[in-house]
Parts: sequence; C-alpha cells; structure tokens
Amino acid sequence: MSMISVRDLRKTFPIKRHRSGMKGSIASLFRPEYEGEFAAVKGISFEVARGEIVGYIGPNGAGKSTTIKMLTGILVPTSGDATVAGLVPWEKRKQLAQKIGVVFGQRTQLWWDLALIESLELLKHLYRVPEARFQENLATATELLGLGDFLQTPVRQLSLGQRMRGDLAASLLHDPEILYLDEPTIGLDIVAKAAIRDFLQTLNRERQTTVLLTTHDLDDIEQLCARIMVIDHGEVMFDGELNALKSRWGGRRQLIVDFASDPDADIGSISNGALEVTQIDGPRVTIAFDRDAISAPDVLGRAGAFGEVRDMSLQEPEIEDVIRRMYEGSVPIRT
Repeated sequence: MSMISVRDLRKTFPIKRHRSGMKGSIASLFRPEYEGEFAAVKGISFEVARGEIVGYIGPNGAGKSTTIKMLTGILVPTSGDATVAGLVPWEKRKQLAQKIGVVFGQRTQLWWDLALIESLELLKHLYRVPEARFQENLATATELLGLGDFLQTPVRQLSLGQRMRGDLAASLLHDPEILYLDEPTIGLDIVAKAAIRDFLQTLNRERQTTVLLTTHDLDDIEQLCARIMVIDHGEVMFDGELNALKSRWGGRRQLIVDFASDPDADIGSISNGALEVTQIDGPRVTIAFDRDAISAPDVLGRAGAFGEVRDMSLQEPEIEDVIRRMYEGSVPIRT
C-alpha cells in the first residue's frame, strides 16, 4: 500500500516586478505587478510504501521544501495530484494532521517558555491523545531519546540537540503513520546525531512508521535510507536504491592492499583501462578500479602476483562524490 502517492505534481510562484523609487515601492504594495513565473516543482511523480524510509535530497532551491509543504497541505499545488495516507493534503488538512508528524530542524513546535514536559502535555490535548497512550508514548520517547534529564527544563534553556529530541518526541505523541523530517540533525554533534538516528531506526522497525527525510547531511542518508530520491531544479533526477546510485555514478572503487613486505617494484604494470595503481606507500598499495569492468577479487588476484598479501580493504566512493557527479550531468535521469 502506498502511503504517499504523487502524480505530475507542479508548483509555480509569480515573480513580482520591482519598481524603482519611493513611489514605485509604495505602489507595489497596493498594485503589485508580475513579470513571469518561477517553477519550483516541475511535474514530479513517485510512490512511497508503508514502512519505507526515503531520503529526499538535493541542493538549496531544488524544490524539496516546496514538495514537503504540498504533502502536508500547507501549499496548494498549481497542478497534479497527491494523496497522503489516503487523503488529499490541501483538501483534508485537519484530518491529515492526525496521521502525520513533522520535524523542521530550524523550527520548533514547542513552547519557548514552558518546560518540555508542559509542551508535550499541551500537544497531548491539541491532538486529543488518550492519557494512557500519551504516557506510553512519552515513556518510549524518554527511554529511546534520553529525555529524562531535561523534561522539566524550559525549552529556551535546552541545547540544540536536546530541543531536537524534544521535537521528535512531540511529533510522535499521536502515533502518526508518516513522519516528515526536514534537516533533523542540522547543527548537532556526533553523539546527538547518533541518538536520533538510532531512535528513527527503532521507530521504523517497531511501528512501521513511514519516513520522508530531507537533509544535507549525507551520513543521515547512508545510515537510514535504502532508497533515495535526488531532486534538482524541481525535477527528480534519480529514484532508486542507494547502492544503485553509487553503482551508476560512483566512479571508481579503491582496493587498499597491505603486503607482508614492499611489493615487487613492477606492480604498477598492472594498470590498464580498468584499474590503476594510484599510490604505493611502502607495503601498502592503493588500486582504483572500474566496478563495471573488473571485480575486486580479480584486482586482488593481479596484485597478489607481486607479493604476499597480508590484508586488504575495499573503499566505496563517498556519497558526496556520487551526488557531485550527478549534478555535473546535463540530463535528468530517472530509474
């Protein structure tokens, strides 16, 4: 069953013409003129199944936040169709609010001057969460997110990492079927990021919560998402498994071979169109190779002819490099 279904969704915004001078500025307040349209989202289509964690990534201005705002009902699309948990978001916004949770990394849904627990109790009443269910969800969030030490602390006194954990707890009090996360680990330290990632994995595994994650932190993507969608200039460039993305645009893998002693000096002769010895540092040799042309065992076999191999490791291309290669292309590619 698709929890999110999007068909040819588009959103354009009018571009206001700027008039020069004081009179022009005042006139533009009452009689705005427009000189064209900006297409933020250009006919995207996709499905997200129940229980999936999908990374939705792209550069600033790519259309990610505009998509999320349409899927939450905040924005009405210019054209196209979408359903979320069986509802059209911009037509059934109130009903949808009971089925979704939203976390924006740079905004909060908590009350600044109230203690965290008081904010959570207010949200319990807003979402009409039964007391028993509220206590159960609060206990789960407190345990998994480590809220116990600061539940009585005013939100304004929380660190960024504590506030983000509080926002996550707040978004899940009413048992949403779908969770939208917009930069949930922005500005957090390594420990806080790990806590949030572990929590999301547990939530998804135990409750089958569907997650749509937008982030610039590609470590979040690698840790959480088997599937990613890459969007740029309002169009989907890629939709598929993370491993397929790496395979298609990843460039060369690297095999690092540790010999028992310095290898034969002629080891560089194994370089050809499919592989290249890129570094020799004593007994350690680094070999870059094309995954489509030759396998790692074949590369190791060729290297082993030049000395006794003690150890080896295989390095996949960094996802930052993969995404950069995609953006260097000129034609959007769907899969």
